[in-house]
Amino acid sequence: MEKMHPHERIPYTPITERAPLRLPGDARVAVWLIVNVEEWAADQPMPRTVLTPPAGGVPTPDVPNWAWHEYGNRVGFWRIAEIIDDLGIPAVLAINGKAITTYPQITDAALARDWEFIGHGFTQKNMQKVDDEREDIRLTTEAIASTTGRPPRGWLGPGLTETWETPEILQDNGYEYVCDWVLDDQPVSLKTAGGSLTSVPYTQECNDVAMMLIQHHAAAEYRQRAIDQFEQIHHDAEASDSARVMALVVHPYIMGAPHRARYLREALEHIDAHPGAVFMTGSQILDWYSEQS
Repeated sequence: MEKMHPHERIPYTPITERAPLRLPGDARVAVWLIVNVEEWAADQPMPRTVLTPPAGGVPTPDVPNWAWHEYGNRVGFWRIAEIIDDLGIPAVLAINGKAITTYPQITDAALARDWEFIGHGFTQKNMQKVDDEREDIRLTTEAIASTTGRPPRGWLGPGLTETWETPEILQDNGYEYVCDWVLDDQPVSLKTAGGSLTSVPYTQECNDVAMMLIQHHAAAEYRQRAIDQFEQIHHDAEASDSARVMALVVHPYIMGAPHRARYLREALEHIDAHPGAVFMTGSQILDWYSEQS
């Protein structure tokens, strides 16, 4: 197929020129929390590193960096789950298809809590570098459907990566919304050759990868930035009388670390106590937006 330019997929429309969106009750901001669970293949270069090897290069196995991530699935995930349980808020599990069987207790925990499962690649690998993108998406879709009893509606590319054909492949596999296009505070329609998907607002700024691993902030930055972002988005929604969407993103090996977990809890507690916030899943946001539009 012919390459579709991003502005062809999502034409420019300023948020000030749209029909107002209304959330139930007095809510102004729909907040969704995405927990990313990944499998890092020990025989491949690590997706990210906390330690560089003393002599340089890309060693395999990369034991220190593989173990750094593995701690999140063994320990950190359960800290995050406890925080979510204590607050009683819904959550979304963005999971590699292969991780579903590699970490069955995580899968079972998410199922027991009725978290929404969304596709996140079959393994944690750039979608431009997988051997067969269509097969990778198919395998991920089948893994989630066979586990949850229903096909996933949402997709988040590993590292938000896509090829020129990703939206078409997602639509062919039954996906209804995608998170990779981080360019708005409201859902917007994304065109494909065969119809449209909905782009549900995700985040790069309130994302622990960006804050902790790339920008190297202290752990408390997560709490402060999440609160600041929520307060501004709530102000925008009040001023325009039109609802907004805010995402919060966590990875068990990052915000599940002992020195960071408290700041996730404090951020969520602040937002949850605000009468203008309502926590939703990606599918709930999609259904609400579809009804509004």
